[in-house]
Amino acid sequence: MRTLVALVVLFALSACATRENAPRSSAEQHGFEIARTNCSSCHAVGPSGDSTAPEAPPFRRLSEHYRIDDLEEALAEGINVGHPAMPHFEFPPEDIDALVSYLESIQDSPGRGSARD
Repeated sequence: MRTLVALVVLFALSACATRENAPRSSAEQHGFEIARTNCSSCHAVGPSGDSTAPEAPPFRRLSEHYRIDDLEEALAEGINVGHPAMPHFEFPPEDIDALVSYLESIQDSPGRGSARD
């Protein structure tokens, strides 16, 4: 019986790990790398965790305040709003597409904040 319980627990844990670490598309992976490199010093950029800066929202909750695809223009022209300490960023079109794809993939409320859905 213990063996059966252990197998069930092991299966459940592996299923959770697989879902959490599911391979992303190459665009989403590139977007994650952009977010990790440029934003993770203040924002929680993954599907869980808290931002290190209290005024910097976790990326997975951005759709609560913004349409994610509306961020494309701000990313192209240079984000100069957000939290007070946020640096000015401008991204080339391929990076914007990748970052928006990644942001859409991690939202707590899938389907919110995007006209692509």
